[in-house]
Order: sequence, then C-alpha cells, then structure tokens
Amino acid sequence: MAGPERKVWSENYSEWFHKVISETPIYDTRYPVKGTGIWTPFGFRLRSSVLNIIREELERTGHDEVLFPQLIPDYLLSRESEHIRNFEDEVYWVTHGGKTPLDVKLALRPTSETAMYPIFKLWINAYSDLPLKIFQVVSVFRYETKATRPMIRVREVSTFKEAHTAHATREEAEEQVRTGVEVYSRIFGELKIPFLRSVRPDWDKFPGAERSVAFDTIMPDGKVLQIGTVHFLGQNFSKAFDIKYMTKEGGYEHVWQTCYGISERAIAALISVHGDDRGLVLPSNIAPVQVVVIPIVYKGREEEVLKACVGARDALQSAGIRAALDNRRDLTPGNKYYSWEMKGVPVRVEIGPRDLDAGTAVIVRRDSLKKVQVQIGSLAEAVKEAFREIDLELGRRSRDWMETKVRKASSIDEAKEELDRRGGVVEMFWCGRASCGQELEKAIDARILGTPYEDEIAVGQDAKCILCGEVALKKIRAARSY
Repeated sequence: MAGPERKVWSENYSEWFHKVISETPIYDTRYPVKGTGIWTPFGFRLRSSVLNIIREELERTGHDEVLFPQLIPDYLLSRESEHIRNFEDEVYWVTHGGKTPLDVKLALRPTSETAMYPIFKLWINAYSDLPLKIFQVVSVFRYETKATRPMIRVREVSTFKEAHTAHATREEAEEQVRTGVEVYSRIFGELKIPFLRSVRPDWDKFPGAERSVAFDTIMPDGKVLQIGTVHFLGQNFSKAFDIKYMTKEGGYEHVWQTCYGISERAIAALISVHGDDRGLVLPSNIAPVQVVVIPIVYKGREEEVLKACVGARDALQSAGIRAALDNRRDLTPGNKYYSWEMKGVPVRVEIGPRDLDAGTAVIVRRDSLKKVQVQIGSLAEAVKEAFREIDLELGRRSRDWMETKVRKASSIDEAKEELDRRGGVVEMFWCGRASCGQELEKAIDARILGTPYEDEIAVGQDAKCILCGEVALKKIRAARSY
C-alpha cells in the first residue's frame, strides 16, 4: 500500500482510535456520564462537514428538515408493540418534574417513529399531502448495557439523522427505499467509505419493518460496523397510528412508510478507514482545514518568509480553499508537521528562503507524504489538483483494503477459521430458512449480516447450504461486529 505505514492502525486499532480522537482532538470522553462525549471545536467542524453532505443529498431528493420534541409520552411509545418491545430495556424515563411525580412518564427519544407518526396523522389528510418526506438531526438516548465505545456504542447518540417518508402506495414506498439506498451510497461515496449493502435477515431487521437494508463497513481490526440503514415499514406503523389519506376516488387508505438513519458511527468509520499511524487522513471535501501553510524560517529572513506565507494563505482562501497559517514561534517545523498530520489536513505547504528565491513552494500530500515543488503563482491550482488525486487515492485505497477482507467459505470450519484469523466478512451459500441462519450464527460465533442487496436471484442448483446441505437459494454474509 502506498503512503505511510499503517501497522499500529490495524494491529492496535482501539488504542489508535482513542489516541486520534483525544489528541487531535475530536471527541472528549471525560464527561462524567458513561457513554456520552463532547464534540471539540475541530470535531464539531468535522461533524458539520459530514452533516452538510447528508443534508445536501436529502434536500436534493425532496426531503425537508424538521425538529421534533425530545420527550415522548409513554402511551405513544407503546402504541406499536413490536417496535417498543425491542427498545423497552434501553429507554431512559423522565418520571418527575422537579419534586413532583409526573402523571405521564416521558421517554427520552430512543428513535422517533412513535413521536412523529401521531403528527403524521394530523398532517396527512388527502392524496395531495403525499408523498411526505422529512428528516431531522437530533440526539437519541439508549441505555446501552454493553461496553461503550466513543461514537460507536454510546448512550447518547448525538448525531442521529433519521428520515421518514409516507406514500400512497406500496410501489411508491418501495421505490423510496431504492432511492434511500442510492442516497446513502452517494453519501458514503463522498466520504470515501467503502461499504457492503445487505438485506438484514428477518430475525435481525428493524423492529416494525417489513424489510431492512443495512450498510456495513469493515474497521481496521476486522470487525464490521453498521453505518446506515434503510427500512421499508409497509403499513405496520400507519395502522398502529391510524395514518390514513383520502384517495382520488373518495375512499380512505393507510399510508405506506419508510425510514432510514445514519449516526456518528459514519464519522467513526470516516476516521478509521482512512487513518494511518500518524493520525487522521481526510478527504479534501470533509477536512475542516484543507491546507496548512508552514513557514520554514531562518534568522535574518523571518519577516520576508512570513509575508510570503501570509500571501499564500490569502491566495488559497481567495480560491475557496479552507487554508490556515501556522505561525507559532515556539514550535519547530517538525512539531508543526506532527500536529497537522494528526489532524489529517490533506495538503501542507512549506515556504522557506530558498523557495522565496526560486518563486516556489513545496506542497506535501497527507495521504502519501509525497512532496512536490510548484510555482507560487500556480499554488491554488496545484493544491486543487492534489485534492483530486488524494480523494481518488483514498477511495481506491479503502476499497482495495476492504475487498481483501471479504472472502468466501464453503464449510463451517472454514468460515470460523477465516473470522478467527483475519476477521472481515465471509460469504456462504444458504438455504434461506431462518432456523439455519440462526444456528449458523451460533456455529461460527458471528452475526449474520444478511443477503447481498444486489443479488436477490437464485444461486443455482449446484450450490448447497453451508449448514444443512440442501439446495441454496441465497448467499449470506457473516462477520464479527460492533
């Protein structure tokens, strides 16, 4: 693999991740409530860059942003029994207002179906009100009982984007699911995060959904992280909340619904899949600082070098590039390099006395640490070209790495050995029966991710189920997951 060594990144990923988010810093875990964290100024800007991409894609495809209350009365939360049954052990309850017990317990939002859908009933009256497509970016709260991990397994999910749609027909809602999958594919494409799209098995789909499609990526330690989901809800919630519309013919029908979500797990994946032993490596469109200009000063020419660096920064900013100048006099250039490499700034510009004399600057790519000398007058153009090359390389590098982690297995022993030794994802043939799938999870001590979203046709008479040996109807994926 081209570029800096990534040994620690993969061999001691957990330590690497905690070091990067704390030293950059991105996310401070020292808040005195377990499973919560603080987005630092740099982290908040990184988070905002990711949310900007998400918002742009959703708004471009006809979604409107809203903001619903955080508190949900318990009688609403219990309206859809299958849904709440899967969250009931994770709900945070507000039981008092001051010292006074509340007449109605209030839940801190674990997810928003039961908060939104009573309002959908008020908003939707006739076919002309459809489709309804909204989204919000909020905190959700779940009493996570497993070991918490910053951004990955938390009790306050502080960056939860959830979209909800309502449609007149099943066909329109199913088309919206396909649109949602493509929207998420473009979002993760912009972030250069490689992904697998899988249809979750019935025993592991979103509670209340007819069908769930999940986006998974493979982390440096070989475990799989779910980074996004798209759900076809059918009429399960619309019947529970009696969400109807008047048809053109004057009758009434329940709406058909979808929902889909992304959380800060996407940011954890962004940090993880591109990083190396020096810290963050960020795509240019995401980086809070895209270029840092560093003076290489020598006694006698400090002011001259600094003036050239200020001019370079200003020229880059005028070209629409997020550029910063590091003029800290108490640090050596090497210490500055370390600091900005940890932050993942895509390009570093160095200017010293020799560059002044030659009318040049040196640009250094963060992904490969490759240095190139360019004319100072064409600095902005050279930097933009470096951005293009970096982004292409990050996409290629992450895809290539993930492809090495997806392998086929033809026996239980082979599947388990692959997961034990190398992690990643194993693909196997499956008869399609839930009993076989659930037994397979136990046999290989892994989670069934589902069947490939792109491959929903029969796999052929020669293929046999890895567990029972009968004719396989599908391929199935399994992995150790967060």
